[in-house]
Amino acid sequence: MSDFLNNSYRSKWMESEGPNCEIVISSRVRLARNIEGISFPHQLSTEEAKDMVEKVGKAIENKSTLLVGQLRSFSLNKESLVDQQILMEKHLVSPNFLKQDIPKAFIVNDDDSVSIMVNEEDHLRIQCLLPGLQLEKALEMANQLDDCLEQTLNYAFNEELGYLTTCPTNVGTGLRASVMLHLPGLVLTGQHNRALATLSQIGLTVRGIYGEGTDAKGNLFQISNQITLGTDEKEIINNLEVVTKKIIEQEEQARKLLVKEGNESIADKVFRALGLLTHARVISSNEAISLLSDVRLGIDIGYITDVDRKTLTELMVLISPGYLQKVADQELTVGDRDIRRAVVIREKLGNTTKE
Repeated sequence: MSDFLNNSYRSKWMESEGPNCEIVISSRVRLARNIEGISFPHQLSTEEAKDMVEKVGKAIENKSTLLVGQLRSFSLNKESLVDQQILMEKHLVSPNFLKQDIPKAFIVNDDDSVSIMVNEEDHLRIQCLLPGLQLEKALEMANQLDDCLEQTLNYAFNEELGYLTTCPTNVGTGLRASVMLHLPGLVLTGQHNRALATLSQIGLTVRGIYGEGTDAKGNLFQISNQITLGTDEKEIINNLEVVTKKIIEQEEQARKLLVKEGNESIADKVFRALGLLTHARVISSNEAISLLSDVRLGIDIGYITDVDRKTLTELMVLISPGYLQKVADQELTVGDRDIRRAVVIREKLGNTTKE
């Protein structure tokens, strides 16, 4: 996997070219699946976990999996902690997956749009991650891979309950769908709490930048479904998409209000952010993410025209602790990371900003 990470930090979701990409960073669909007659991962012995990795490895050799691209499998236990952390920073694996101390594997296609975690909370977590608002397309791709694997693997399924999973909240479709939204307009106008507070009442939840148990940073919020039992996949996707479009409308209105009522102050905010990013010599992760959010807002409302949105999305990964240490080929202190982070930002934005 080291060569894979060295050759490309980019993933499909970073392209910033999908529908509603000014506000929706990415769309994700994840399917939880378990194998009939085999204990859930937290109850597996080392040998049983190894057998599961091998079983799934053989299943992806099915030629029909080429529908989603060439798949490659990596044993996470053989990779460095830094390499594993980078996968989380690229949103390809969960923080919980990295904590698992049993044999586990990560399977991914060429552009990272489709991947599988083997022996996370469930035996398989099949994921599709795409740029912009593309929930239906993500579901279609995840289902394609799921159908291919089911030709070889015998899933744990109950006619009344649906797919059986470790966590009861995933029983049923086993589907978790989410969108990553950039909502600076709602945050700056103080409307985000009201806009997001009612989501739990309609079966949705709001999480941070890396999913469950993480905080929102840089005005980025993940919204996902909570309920999978008693509903079908299309209904879950449709509900989330309807809600997302309403939030998009609210964010657009908030941005218009910002421009109308605080033209100079907002312009000052976004250009100050750009100035700091292009000249800072030391910068923390939290400050950098916050400033990148301000610059992104400046691009979206037309104030900044010589920086592209894709560059900012890529920087979200390039300035992360794991990737900084990967490039340095050594463990770095927090202070060293802050210095290197500033260098990376200056170099990256220096290629896209006018003198």
